[in-house]
Amino acid sequence: MQFKSSLVCLVFVSVIFSCSNKTLEPTLQQIIPIPLNQTMEPGYFILSNDTGLNFEEEFSVAGNFLKDYIESGSAFKLNQGNDIVFEKDETITTEEGYTLNVSSNRILIKAKTGKGAFYAVQSLRQLFPVGLENNSFSDAEIIVQNISIQDEPKFVYRGMHLDVGRHMFSVNFIKKYIDALALLKMNTFHWHLTEDQGWRVEIKKYPKLQEIAAYRDETLIGHYNTQPQKFDGKSYGGFYTQEEIKDVVAYATARFVTVIPEIELPGHSQAAIAAYPELGCTGKQVKVATKGGVFENIYCPKEETFTFLEDVFDEVLELFPSTYIHIGGDEAPKTRWKNCDHCQALIKKEGLKDEHELQSYFISRIEKYLNSKGRQIIGWDEILEGGLAPNATVMSWRGFEGAIEAAKQGHDVILTPGSHAYFDHYQSENKDEPVAIGGFLPLEKVYSLNPIPDELTEEEAKYVLGAQGNVWTEYIPTPEKVEYMVFPRILALAEVVWSGPENRDYKEFVSRVENFHKRMDALDINYANHLYEIEGNMVIDGNEAVYELKTATAGKEIHYTLDGSEPTINSEIYKTGIPITKSENIKAIIFANEKPLGTTYNQTINWHKALGHKITLDVHPHHAYTGSGSGGLVNGISGSNERYGDKEWLGFWGEDVEITIDLGAETDISSISTRFHNGNGQWIYAPEKIEIELDNNQIFEVDVPTSESLLAPVSFEQQATTQFIKLRISNYGIIPEGKQGAGNPAWTFIDEIIVN
Repeated sequence: MQFKSSLVCLVFVSVIFSCSNKTLEPTLQQIIPIPLNQTMEPGYFILSNDTGLNFEEEFSVAGNFLKDYIESGSAFKLNQGNDIVFEKDETITTEEGYTLNVSSNRILIKAKTGKGAFYAVQSLRQLFPVGLENNSFSDAEIIVQNISIQDEPKFVYRGMHLDVGRHMFSVNFIKKYIDALALLKMNTFHWHLTEDQGWRVEIKKYPKLQEIAAYRDETLIGHYNTQPQKFDGKSYGGFYTQEEIKDVVAYATARFVTVIPEIELPGHSQAAIAAYPELGCTGKQVKVATKGGVFENIYCPKEETFTFLEDVFDEVLELFPSTYIHIGGDEAPKTRWKNCDHCQALIKKEGLKDEHELQSYFISRIEKYLNSKGRQIIGWDEILEGGLAPNATVMSWRGFEGAIEAAKQGHDVILTPGSHAYFDHYQSENKDEPVAIGGFLPLEKVYSLNPIPDELTEEEAKYVLGAQGNVWTEYIPTPEKVEYMVFPRILALAEVVWSGPENRDYKEFVSRVENFHKRMDALDINYANHLYEIEGNMVIDGNEAVYELKTATAGKEIHYTLDGSEPTINSEIYKTGIPITKSENIKAIIFANEKPLGTTYNQTINWHKALGHKITLDVHPHHAYTGSGSGGLVNGISGSNERYGDKEWLGFWGEDVEITIDLGAETDISSISTRFHNGNGQWIYAPEKIEIELDNNQIFEVDVPTSESLLAPVSFEQQATTQFIKLRISNYGIIPEGKQGAGNPAWTFIDEIIVN
């Protein structure tokens, strides 16, 4: 990639233009996702009312998009001519590849297909002034920096998801969402249309889906884990008519975005069962769910259920021409099936081992039906359980394991791990962040995603189609909040799936994101701006502890205080790590041109006897929740009171853990305390007891006072002299029926271990 080496030329040219004529100053909006190869050249192209445009019919979508974009964003009217030219180039090896050459004489776009030409236009668009996005551009000419680009995507599947079951969004917003995907060269919109909380697609053969399943009586207020739970008492719902869906699909197709519908089965189907109780195992009337979670009312594998689903898919297939149909397959508790005479008889009849194989039977029947209609299924990684349907594509969300297993079996996979691709998670540790389901997914972690797991061979890696970002909307009721949760993380994902890991540099990417803010402003996108936040990190080397501060953006100063006062331009300027020898309250803020940016960073450090000492764990934390590593348990910093996914909490899934702290010498202690997260809504269950061992085989069993509270603090007081402290923490075990996550291993989350 030749981008960085060309910046000197760009700066030189810009200075000449600005000195001679300010209106001729070229505008370079650095492109996201970054092209495979790009070279800045001296000079510029001038676009004006005299500019001519020429394209063949094969490139009419891209050509007309460019024409409409320029003419709707400015006073220009493009003529027929050879100033901007589209040419077919059969030597380009990929369907979505292109070349873009901006020279002083013309702009030349070459592509093999209409897709490639369209993506070239999206790159060219980012070289134009942002005023074209909202018709605020008023100059007589547009100056475009000369540049040569050769580009193609790393992955064929580049997707974004949107859940409209929990909260619904207008057709106009869905189109705006698709526009953003197109701008970022993403080619798939995964439309999650059915849920426990609402059925959103019109099915004419089953009118009760519109009358009953599309509406719930009320909606949970606040977070699921907040006790006692409260509801708003207001009916909520709606659905997209078939005409609206056809309109959305046509709109997306015109932007080379494929819309994949999701019709959830056999789980997440309580809304449908509320409309047609005979689809469930009990036949009893249930209501559309009013809060998030996993529900035991799932489709019963009866012939009338399969008839219903086949009828539904018949109408869905008429609306969506996509090769893929997503059928869900996740989070389907087997409680009803275990207690259902029909299900147990079916297991025996079909020679199945258990309810997991019954789910595989269910999925396989649906797959055969959709295959007979010329379609392929995608399902969440739970469809691996009990045996994978023959032609299924796996969407791996619970980590990378599902993708690895499916690829090794020769199945196509799409990576969407919760650790890197769930945009309903918190993106900042700022306490003022709007409520989210949990987790912690900052921009940098999205950017670090490599969709091809290291465990795959080169041949197995060919089954990885790409990656997708997911937006679940239990806590996202408005389009503004959807945008806040998606942007700018979608920018990072777009680069992950287009550019590939070998062509990415996070610091350089951040500079482009900062610049891209102007385009998002012009597009009226309510993005989150965390670029001006400060990140802190405790670094311990031997007996010395220092606290380091950094920010993602270049050219800024950090000013800080240690006395709890608000930092000002006159406060200490951060240069190197802050020595820590006692408890401190660090406050810091970023300044640029003597003006504060962002919010005040605030970190309390609790100095205690275990701080910085050697700590070992007999098992590794889960890769999605590694916090600050094992040392984070004794770094003097406690995790968030509300969120389990920040840098200080360590998460373990279904495993017991033994923690050993070496104080370095015999030390007098009087207390040991820590705390566990107890967010049952996220399958997190505090242990009932822990065991503490000191020197001389002093072993103590300590109760963990659990209740419906989100946090479970535990404190052990004992006057003792010891060098080693061991904590043995037993996992809660398999979550029992009737609780959130039933049938799955529980998560254990542990915070700072404080020794005094």
